[in-house]
Amino acid sequence: MTAQLVQQTTRTLLIETRGPGFTDITREVAAWLGAQEAADGLLHVFIAHTSASLTIQENADPDVLRDLAGALDRLAPRGHPYRHSTEGSDDMPAHIKSMVTSTSLSIPVQQGSLALGAWQGLYLVEHRDAPHKRRIVLTFTGALG
Repeated sequence: MTAQLVQQTTRTLLIETRGPGFTDITREVAAWLGAQEAADGLLHVFIAHTSASLTIQENADPDVLRDLAGALDRLAPRGHPYRHSTEGSDDMPAHIKSMVTSTSLSIPVQQGSLALGAWQGLYLVEHRDAPHKRRIVLTFTGALG
């Protein structure tokens, strides 16, 4: 058995959203891993925002994402009289949705590939109405090779 040097590499992705919904970022992330010649390790994914989030979810049936969006809307409705309203009626519900989902994820990397299940994809979830540029920080820690 040969010892492998553990290394760390980082990249920031800027992802443009069109408004509320799920943006599949699996390909962009996998392409970056491939360019790093990642072997085995751990990928940390972090979104540097408080009104958008990350999730790993089913990528086969789009109804799953529509149902999830509906559930989040019921959890944090727009019509509620929130105290924080200076940035618009969609802002406070976006903060709540971000809080109950994830702003960071850790994904195992095996033989250079994301160790996702057959029906899983990595998504940026936009919770605001307007299009945004969202900053996602990727950090791979592991063997390169």
